[in-house]
Amino acid sequence: MDTLFTDGLRALLDGICGPEVVRDLEARQDAAQLWKQIEESGFADVLVSEEKGGAGLSLAQAYPLFEMCGAMAVPVPLAETMLARGQLSQAGMATGHGSITFASGRRQADGSIVCDQVSHGQLADQVLVSVQGECRLLNAADARKSPLPFPLDAVLSWHDDTWRQAQLVPGLGDIRVLHACVAAALIAGALDTVFRRTLQYANDRQQFGRPIGKFQAIQHQIGVMSEASFAAGMAARNGCEGAGIMPDPLRVAVAKARTSEAAVEVAALSHSIHGAIGFTAEFDLQLYTRRLHLWRQAAGSESWWHDVLGAELVDRRQGMALDLLRDLSEIA
Repeated sequence: MDTLFTDGLRALLDGICGPEVVRDLEARQDAAQLWKQIEESGFADVLVSEEKGGAGLSLAQAYPLFEMCGAMAVPVPLAETMLARGQLSQAGMATGHGSITFASGRRQADGSIVCDQVSHGQLADQVLVSVQGECRLLNAADARKSPLPFPLDAVLSWHDDTWRQAQLVPGLGDIRVLHACVAAALIAGALDTVFRRTLQYANDRQQFGRPIGKFQAIQHQIGVMSEASFAAGMAARNGCEGAGIMPDPLRVAVAKARTSEAAVEVAALSHSIHGAIGFTAEFDLQLYTRRLHLWRQAAGSESWWHDVLGAELVDRRQGMALDLLRDLSEIA
């Protein structure tokens, strides 16, 4: 893809979304000013067709932008909004303004809809919610919010009347595939940042008269981090391959499973190499590793997506696991 978009987004985020902004937003939970600047830039509409005022990018072309949102720990659902607006536009619905996030919901005995863990639930303007194969666009302001340990997330619930009156999004059923596609890309971006920061720290930190990166044990850990990070990045990119803006469920299953596995391993090794300083609030590392653990659970952890892949392999009844891998990676 032309670097015009990636360079432009990087320049924008460098200017308005540094670590101190992320910390401030987590403390205040008010993203109005930040989102206004992002909205005015036009990046939220990159997957909307040119005829409707967007950039007309495909999902594969938008992947580097998703990844960058993870690499810079963007504290608003920009990547989610990109994909959500693209889907809404393709369904013939107005995309409007404001941020959008994804959530899978369940119906309570009284008919209300509850979403147990909504990414950016405290900040998002709207939520694309799927319940029993039906997807609707709900206003976050109409929801009852309950806080979660991560300050930007929330449990959201809506009355049954609100659910029934909300816009039905045709062509979208279970939102989990879309959510997992974005989450995998965000994880890949954060993994890359954590790896590069840890490598730099290992080269800078002196112990016994030389950088700790010169010690064989640290080199081994760095090597494992490198392998996991780059493999996860390849899987996440593959999860966005294909025509148009609708991800392939099986590619997404591989992407989310691989990136979620890597999130646990890379976060642990990074903190091991950094020692006690890595856990402190003042050190930037925790801004990324906390998100790695959150995005790992978003839209299903690795075990959930392993089950999806296992079920697909069993249902085929013919061929080998290698045949499935060839299909998913387009290896001739």
